[in-house]
Amino acid sequence: MKYKFVLSLIVLISAASVAGAKYLGQLSSNPYEFDSTSNPYGAGSSYNSESINNPYGTYGNPYGSKSVNNPYATDAPKLYDSQGNYRGKLSNNPYDPESISNPYGRYGSKYSPDSINNPYGAGSRYAPDSPNNPYGSGWIIVDE
Repeated sequence: MKYKFVLSLIVLISAASVAGAKYLGQLSSNPYEFDSTSNPYGAGSSYNSESINNPYGTYGNPYGSKSVNNPYATDAPKLYDSQGNYRGKLSNNPYDPESISNPYGRYGSKYSPDSINNPYGAGSRYAPDSPNNPYGSGWIIVDE
């Protein structure tokens, strides 16, 4: 299973780099994965300029248009699962229809099967690639 995920990740990153996208890590609650946003020594480091956890960086500051912490962000990074399925924008914007913070949107509603907020759907803590699984691999964060 892990091999299949790594292969999917390599294919997605390759496709993203061809399209001019930037890989930002894995949205994951697993603190042991290097690319996890929960790893304070990896992709989750607050000193990493491309980390969503850096309050002074492009993706973590509260004012930038690409920031996950800006409630009015218009160009937030996108999420993809291990199969390459689009899972919405990693954004705090509750008005963006693609934001995971929109409680009425496809990717933010707790009732939508595609939402990270649905504990019985894509956000299940038992799914191997769910960001809510503390031992899982998480979802790929890409700035397109």
